Amino acid sequence: MKRILLLLLMFASMLPARTELTATQACGLFNNLKHTQNSGSLFLEPGSSYEVLQHHKGQYLLKLPGKSPAQRWVDDGCLASANQPKAANSAAVSQQNLLALSWHNAFCETHRYRKECKNPRNSGNFTLHGLWPQPKGKVYCGVPKRYVIADREGRWHQLPEPKLTAQTREKLLEVMPGAVSNLHRHEWIKHGTCYGTDEETYFTHAIALAQEVRKSAVARLFRTHAGKRLRIEQVRSAFDKSFGKDSGSRVELRCQRGMITEVWLHLGKSDTTLTQALKEGGPVKSRCRYGIVDRAGYGR
Repeated sequence: MKRILLLLLMFASMLPARTELTATQACGLFNNLKHTQNSGSLFLEPGSSYEVLQHHKGQYLLKLPGKSPAQRWVDDGCLASANQPKAANSAAVSQQNLLALSWHNAFCETHRYRKECKNPRNSGNFTLHGLWPQPKGKVYCGVPKRYVIADREGRWHQLPEPKLTAQTREKLLEVMPGAVSNLHRHEWIKHGTCYGTDEETYFTHAIALAQEVRKSAVARLFRTHAGKRLRIEQVRSAFDKSFGKDSGSRVELRCQRGMITEVWLHLGKSDTTLTQALKEGGPVKSRCRYGIVDRAGYGR
């Protein structure tokens, strides 16, 4: 009997130790590696520990007792060892980012009730939707759970006001008219907290990038094609003209109801010029190949 017990103890000592990691961000918990399904809309809870079953292609497979399915995939950057030191406040700026710019006329065509659509001065140009650190699941870094819940439920007015200088706030209202609907609060809580800087720096970078596009041949191309169709090739050519060879390959169009609603720019570091940021980004495919450039006012 003693020999059997000894053998059992030796066998148990050979088994891999249970691995637990602590969530650092409120990232989505997906049913599959491609992150196309999240049953029950589950997210990590920052500060909570999770059992890791597997690591594969930059993702962890976690065990979630009581959930269906009970095994979920999450980006490995969303968890850390409890003994791993926390990043300092002076963490490096996010190395990969996505700059989302809305064509304001099209946005208002599909969101007529929004406050920012009542001011005609915003029409005929790109407006800042957000600057989003990548990969896609990199959101809500170190954000208290009550704010994560409020943000997901659309209660943006209950989110804290970002700490900005008067000058930056004025510039932000110019390029992000959605700030009157508290878009800036949402963008900071969900995306800005993962950027690696304070609010002032994050929005300063986003504003500068947006302004470069608003003053470029890309914006002129859209204005001269108001009410007409634009193809992705024309848009990418305008980016190449304005920001250098191959910059257009980092651009994709987002369309809705036959209209081009947004332009997404896949960037490297965002604390540089847009030319350099696009150069450090990677080429992307665009599901939307063409669309109408909506004119000012309602109706195309």
